[in-house]
Amino acid sequence: MCEQKQTPPVKVEVKNLTKKFGDLLVLDNISFDVYQGDLLCVVGPTGCGKTTFLNSLTKIYDITSSQILLDGKPVDPKTNNIAYIFQGNSTMPWLTVEQNVAFGLDIKHVPKARRDELVAKYLDIVGLTKYKSYYPKQLSSSMLQRVSIARAFATEPELLLMDEPYGQLDIELRFKLEDELIKLWEMTKTTVIFITHNIEEAVYLGNRIMILTNKPTTVKRTVNNTLPRPRDIASPDFVALRTEVTDAIKWW
Repeated sequence: MCEQKQTPPVKVEVKNLTKKFGDLLVLDNISFDVYQGDLLCVVGPTGCGKTTFLNSLTKIYDITSSQILLDGKPVDPKTNNIAYIFQGNSTMPWLTVEQNVAFGLDIKHVPKARRDELVAKYLDIVGLTKYKSYYPKQLSSSMLQRVSIARAFATEPELLLMDEPYGQLDIELRFKLEDELIKLWEMTKTTVIFITHNIEEAVYLGNRIMILTNKPTTVKRTVNNTLPRPRDIASPDFVALRTEVTDAIKWW
């Protein structure tokens, strides 16, 4: 007798997320769940408000109406351990690589021994140990993103939010960093919401893919991605799922 796979507990619950800028309705009554350990990729038409959606989740923007729960309690960026990785360079140029990775841990007053352990661990995972004394101006674009990734995971976040972090990188570097992200996600079981305009990237990374409509933005559908890892972008199953998601966005 086969055992049914249990659904993981809900980590993030969003109910009726609505955002207006003046009279312009951007997000229209969005509701969805993110499960513990999800790598949820969010895609949609260009200009549909994906970044507004992410900023509203974290209350960077004042939301018009919504209930957003993290582990069953109202989300509070001041008390919840939420990490962010955005497009472009977010390192601090006056700090070394090691100091940049330690930055979030220092803010949280993590004891020095534990801080040093975490910094060393994640520098090693992203391959930057020998560059720990370098400054950001001495690093390539992909290395700068590795610093941001190490800094985010070092804080052991409850939730990691990523907004097109690889959008400015060439395809070879992007694949390398995507593979590093998958490695870290599988190792840490961190819950990740990943915004991207790149459908292939969403199919490559996500265990679920949430498709948004054009403005006023709602959730069109969420697709479970059960393709085995490591994923082959040339396989018929991968191409079929990429086409399915593309068509869902195209015909909103």
